[in-house]
Amino acid sequence: MLQFSDKVKAKLAALPDQPGVYLMRNRQGKIIYVGKAASLRSRVSSYFRHSTFSKADPKLRGLIRSIDDLDFVPLKTEAEALLTESRLIKDYRPRYNVSLKDDKRFLLLRVNLNEPFPRFDAVRIRKDDGARYWGPYATSASAWASLEFVDKQFGLRRCAPREPGPEDHKHCLNDIVRFCSAPCVGKVTPEQYRERVLTACAFLDGERREFLDGLRQQIAAAAKELKFEKAAALRDMYLLLIKGIREKARGRKSLHLKREEAQKGLKELQDRLGLARPPEVIECYDISNISGTNSVASRVVSVSGIPTPARYRTYRIKTVAGADDPASMAEVIRRRFTRALEEKEKLPDLVLVDGGITQLRAARAELDALGLKGQRVAGIAKQFEELYHDPENEQAPLRFKPDSPALRVIQQIRDEAHRFALTYHRKLRSQRIQESILDDVEGIGQKRKEKLLAHFGSVDRLRRATPDEIAAAPDVGPKTAALIHAALHGGEG
Repeated sequence: MLQFSDKVKAKLAALPDQPGVYLMRNRQGKIIYVGKAASLRSRVSSYFRHSTFSKADPKLRGLIRSIDDLDFVPLKTEAEALLTESRLIKDYRPRYNVSLKDDKRFLLLRVNLNEPFPRFDAVRIRKDDGARYWGPYATSASAWASLEFVDKQFGLRRCAPREPGPEDHKHCLNDIVRFCSAPCVGKVTPEQYRERVLTACAFLDGERREFLDGLRQQIAAAAKELKFEKAAALRDMYLLLIKGIREKARGRKSLHLKREEAQKGLKELQDRLGLARPPEVIECYDISNISGTNSVASRVVSVSGIPTPARYRTYRIKTVAGADDPASMAEVIRRRFTRALEEKEKLPDLVLVDGGITQLRAARAELDALGLKGQRVAGIAKQFEELYHDPENEQAPLRFKPDSPALRVIQQIRDEAHRFALTYHRKLRSQRIQESILDDVEGIGQKRKEKLLAHFGSVDRLRRATPDEIAAAPDVGPKTAALIHAALHGGEG
């Protein structure tokens, strides 16, 4: 009869139905398997079914028996999950991973604009060589399809010589077969060729939408000719470009709200909320956590409707266990405004909390407890971007027209708060995963690990240290230093 730990049962209940990666740990906390999933809920839960165990091969049974805990990281796409899975496997070399344990890396596109006649090529390692890189691509097929499209669309060379000339052209078919613009024999000037390369770079950056029609035509042509693998690879490239274009558009829309429109938005907020004056200073708070761990919060500030990064702050949630966003919001509001009162800071004209009526009630209760009954606060509902401003009336949120300047102001600061919280959370998550390497070193307990990290500042600095430098740290001798150095360098001596 299979028995699973309480930690596993709790994590299974929290699994989301979205793409991501998962990490299995044994009783010592060591990562023994890393996997990816289109749906974390469906994939991870499947390991813990009795039917799976009864039909599994010995290797899978050994893995299932060894699982004492698990972590998971939700991601936006399956492609992102694939790349993250590969990186984590290379970093931690889990015992039960085999298929991606070699050092194969995903392909990137590269061009060095410092060369006389730059050419694009596909590489597996990103170097600090002054070149520009795109990727990594989730599949080799999509990388090669991207390279072929760029070469043909913009007439770029494939030949290897640094400065091709007429002699190289004699033995080259690219001019005829691959639509090369042939700078080697002067069909285009060096300046014209460089302009083609720069246009290709802009296209890969998602800045030249007019070339997307050509890409769509190639996808349709490949499908019509029953070249489905090529069509799929080109489609992946197209979706990647579209995603980049949308992200750039959102960034410009979010961070470059014109001052005149921002002022109109603030005036509309004043009228809709019944404020004495336009809210010149707005603070917005957001909570971020994954698997109920490493909960953090962000505070983003806008002045005159414009984000002011110098006043952004992040918080680690200290008193709340698990994924309890209202309680986490309450903690952050309590900490922030207690300090503001102690230091006699000027309070914001409006506080926004991401999450709707429940976060609004949590924030309102904390402000009232601090004697700040006059501090205006509102909650942004995620689904319809409504603004809850009365904690006693769940049925009367403010709704805005799609072209409302006030809605633009709200969306801008809300998106910034979400981005800032997520960035901070990813940083902490990365640190936690890196620090787990030390858990596998014999003789390194939690206290010694904390001393090591306090001494070196981070795992990255510890990794760069020599065995002698590690041995000089508090409570670490030469033998333990050698074990730590080997663990951080993949077992190498």
